[in-house]
Amino acid sequence: MIRIWTHYLRPYWPQALVLVLFQIAQTVLNLYLPNLQADIIDKGVAAGDQGAIYRIGFEMMGITAIQVLANVVAVYCATRLAMRMGYELRRDLFSSVEGFSLNEMERFSAGSLITRTTNDVQQVQMTTMETLMIILQAPVMLIGGLILALRQDGPLTWSLAVIVPIILVIAIFLMSLMGPLFTKMQNLLDGINRLVREQISGVRVIRAFVREKTEAKRFDQANTDVYKVLISTGRLMSMLTPLLWFLLNLSNIAIMWFGGKRIESGGMQIGSLQAFIQYLMIILSGLMMAAMMSVMLPRASVAARRINEVLDTTTDITAPEHPYRPSDPKGVLEFRHVDFSYPGAQDPVLSDVSFKATPGTTTAIIGATGSGKSTIVRLASRMFDVTGGAIYVDGHDVREYDPAQLAGLFGQVPQQATLFTGTIRSNMLYGDPRADDETIWQALKVAQAEDFVKEIPEGLDAPVAEGGTNFSGGQKQRLCMARAILRHPLIYAFDDSFSALDMTTDRALHRALVPVTRQATQLVVAQRAASIRDADRILVLDQGRIVGEGTHDQLMGDCPTYQEIVESQGGMGPDVEELSIDEGRMN
Repeated sequence: MIRIWTHYLRPYWPQALVLVLFQIAQTVLNLYLPNLQADIIDKGVAAGDQGAIYRIGFEMMGITAIQVLANVVAVYCATRLAMRMGYELRRDLFSSVEGFSLNEMERFSAGSLITRTTNDVQQVQMTTMETLMIILQAPVMLIGGLILALRQDGPLTWSLAVIVPIILVIAIFLMSLMGPLFTKMQNLLDGINRLVREQISGVRVIRAFVREKTEAKRFDQANTDVYKVLISTGRLMSMLTPLLWFLLNLSNIAIMWFGGKRIESGGMQIGSLQAFIQYLMIILSGLMMAAMMSVMLPRASVAARRINEVLDTTTDITAPEHPYRPSDPKGVLEFRHVDFSYPGAQDPVLSDVSFKATPGTTTAIIGATGSGKSTIVRLASRMFDVTGGAIYVDGHDVREYDPAQLAGLFGQVPQQATLFTGTIRSNMLYGDPRADDETIWQALKVAQAEDFVKEIPEGLDAPVAEGGTNFSGGQKQRLCMARAILRHPLIYAFDDSFSALDMTTDRALHRALVPVTRQATQLVVAQRAASIRDADRILVLDQGRIVGEGTHDQLMGDCPTYQEIVESQGGMGPDVEELSIDEGRMN
């Protein structure tokens, strides 16, 4: 918490200074009122001086008005500072997450990042606001109240020496119990958030397998775990206020008893006793504020630690001090003896992978599930860094490029088609923010998406639901394809991007792509051998190694693994109308 406050509140020290001045002013005025109350009793009521009553009464009203005004200004400053800090925390968290590589994204789950950006920031924000209001007020009330109570009557201050340590011990004890509970609660909130996201995004699968009851039980268990922790923390928190009020009232009884004895003996005036009781209330109010802060701080500290974990995480994918900036990029992609292992994995995903892809050619990658096909595409655009060997673009190691500039050379169509909430136009503008409607329609035509988009009454302004759930899998793939085409990249990376398309649409799409991608390098990951039959080069992967390389005809003659793949898909005899990636190029 201290680190967050120091970093985010330091630029706003003028507002903090105004807050401090007005907080001190309103607290000092609050401490002055019991002294006037004693005077109005002793000098006005007891002496029968009506003029003194009016004079002191109006003075009290004026001080109260100033105190209210000072409090309003202090609350305004504290709220503004806390809200600004929350805004900047969310901004920095989002910026940090945006820069994460896939390594960091796998370390922090999506559910956890959402909780940290929303709930955790809110906890820090609200605690900051309360702290700004209390951090000065409570000490001034405690110290000032003790001094002024001592001035009113020294012998009665023994009661404070008893009650203050008791309250401090209670607050420290409860804080020590609640700290671990708050840590557990935030972790459980991560879990329930993650579970809800899974169930919402996978609702079709849940219904298809009739697993509603099972998922309901999972959610009920997660919800029950959160409920139990909340009940435990709630019980501890609910104990604090009754205990404090009990001790406060007990102190009042004791002071009135012993104060009455002193008044009877002539050692104390009635007004002084009343003022002493008011100072006692002020002192205990300061202690209650401190105690309440002791309840809020543990949870806020847990939230702050979780926020700092994200902010402190540095991505593995960083730009060099002097990045290479090509003046005339070509798009030549080369893997040289590349090895790669995912963090924490025992076995490598890729081993000694070497190949070269040049502009105007299509390099296809095929293999069994888990053989490392998609990993090659991810490594090419440096979503991960290789653990051995090197990857080159135009003869320069990809680690020499600025990551943003390197990404600009690629037109990615990922395995999982991703659309963003908005419209078809807003999604297309991800590919080229300056594209006009004519250019967008041309890209949709190439991607075989023009027909179904025109059938929608809104056209390019048709809404896209979260994750593109209002479109079919094939429609989403074609929209993602159009988005990549709009970018006019030097290297196209198609990561199993045709799996949801029927053969007729697949054939038409590949034909339309030929003139668009003629001068570009194509890297195609495929499951269907028919889709890559006429690729310039086919790489066959098996357990992360290239076990075959060549054209379709060459591999059918000397690569058993490729032969098994083709045979498992029904073969591709001459009597079967097959798809040709480079049919247009060959013609």
